[in-house]
Amino acid sequence: MKKYDHDVVILGAGIAGSILGAVLARNGADVLVIDAGSHPKFAIGESMIPYTLLTLQAIADRYDVPEVKTLSNFKACTRDINPSFGWKKHFGFLHHRPGEEPDHWEANQFNTPGVLHTSSHLFRQDTDAHMFHVAVRYGCQAKLGYRVEDVELDEDVVVVRGADGAEIRARYLVDASGFRSPLADKLDLRDQPCRFKHHSRSIFTHMIGVKHTDEVLRHSADQRPPVPWHHGTMHHLFERGWFWVIPFNNNPYSRNPLCSVGLTMDNRLYPKPDGVSPGEEFYQFAARFPAVARQFADARPVREWVGTGRLQYSSRNSIGHRWCLMSHAAGFLDPLFSRGLSNTAEVINALAWRLLAALEDDDFSVQRFAYVEKLEQGLLDFNDKLVNSAFTAFDTYPLWNAVFRIWAFGSVIGGFRVQRALAKYRTTGDVQHLTALEDPPNVGLWWPDHDGYRKLFDAMVEGCSAYEQGLTSADDVARELFSRMRDADFVPPGVGFADENRPYLKPSPRVLAKVLRWAAREAPPEQKEMVIGTARDMLKSATRGRRLF
Repeated sequence: MKKYDHDVVILGAGIAGSILGAVLARNGADVLVIDAGSHPKFAIGESMIPYTLLTLQAIADRYDVPEVKTLSNFKACTRDINPSFGWKKHFGFLHHRPGEEPDHWEANQFNTPGVLHTSSHLFRQDTDAHMFHVAVRYGCQAKLGYRVEDVELDEDVVVVRGADGAEIRARYLVDASGFRSPLADKLDLRDQPCRFKHHSRSIFTHMIGVKHTDEVLRHSADQRPPVPWHHGTMHHLFERGWFWVIPFNNNPYSRNPLCSVGLTMDNRLYPKPDGVSPGEEFYQFAARFPAVARQFADARPVREWVGTGRLQYSSRNSIGHRWCLMSHAAGFLDPLFSRGLSNTAEVINALAWRLLAALEDDDFSVQRFAYVEKLEQGLLDFNDKLVNSAFTAFDTYPLWNAVFRIWAFGSVIGGFRVQRALAKYRTTGDVQHLTALEDPPNVGLWWPDHDGYRKLFDAMVEGCSAYEQGLTSADDVARELFSRMRDADFVPPGVGFADENRPYLKPSPRVLAKVLRWAAREAPPEQKEMVIGTARDMLKSATRGRRLF
């Protein structure tokens, strides 16, 4: 009997397992992907962010899997997969109080830079199936509708046992199956209790007949944002909770009438009621906020509502000898800020080259994969601090306004960092420009190698915690955070990040030109080249007539 049936077995044929399978198979590995379900599969996590787009592009170029790059571009998704996608031109946030119309001044919009192309609201049943078929085309073998009963981890082999009694032997096991991870259960990896400070539960489905956010707001034309709310990912915020509205039908190219909708709230303040279905509870919550109620007045679900308990779970370890607990199998926080796909892409990028090298060397020591675990745990821990701070801030707009800007600025500069490394890799072919991204002091933070931003982030977390404990007022914390942003030498002045009275952040050519001038004259040396290089790329794209949004 041969020692191994496959080099790698991946549990989970969703977008995470399928992208990793395609990368490994494209680069010569013998891969088997196993899933208890089959495609098409319902999944949420549809909203993309610039950081995700850049990381997907890095994966596509680094591992020669161009199909991964398709996911980073709305036009490519529509062309290469099908016209089922929404476009995402911004993150939109609107603050609500029970029984009141929302105030147009208590709003935020963060437009996504067009040099990264218009990003998408991914219709996940289509993207996941597409990437699974890409993996199969590159040589992955697959078992769908196949239930795993047990896994056995020995020194020199991994054994996966199916419900049919068959044994599959492999050199390495990746569990990308999500919350119900067979590997986490087998090794009792879950933290009990979950270590995260944040608490939330969720209700969600896909609906038809959801009104545009712009239709239901009683704001005059001069009170509307620069980009229609309907053209992006909409967040309706209220005390310790939020609704999401992610339309797939918000552009002239789409043939998909559906909209992803959900409600996420702190389960300690809003415990799950007895005898109320998830759909009934969703409409009861929506009725508290007049504009939200109007948005869903004529909407109908096209599938069963999903109602969860507490969403958060964490694991003590995500790496061991011959195994990896990847992405959502390792832990989960909250869909706020759309970090799920971004974290998944980062982990795939870090894991794939290490695993390919391990297969080549036949060396699967834990130390070889130590950074992957450091990355996974760091991404979860920093996201916990951010999301918990945001939920704390939701009940008062000034504090939320400050948290929003600290997140937005960090995500922009973090994207600049990846963009510069990717540009240098494309120019030189030297992969060290990408691997150098893996050596920062704050692994998992969006701008991980800048001490000043880390201190600003920590001040946000500490301030929100002090407000939550009743030690200070929300207004005092907000004033302190805005003062820190205005005084920081790494935050460009005059472009909106430190201006609490500018609700809409739009990286127009004029704004980019301001950033360039600031970077050339005033930016700290460690920031100068990164900002100038990326801003020039964006400005050139704009002046050549390419659409920024």
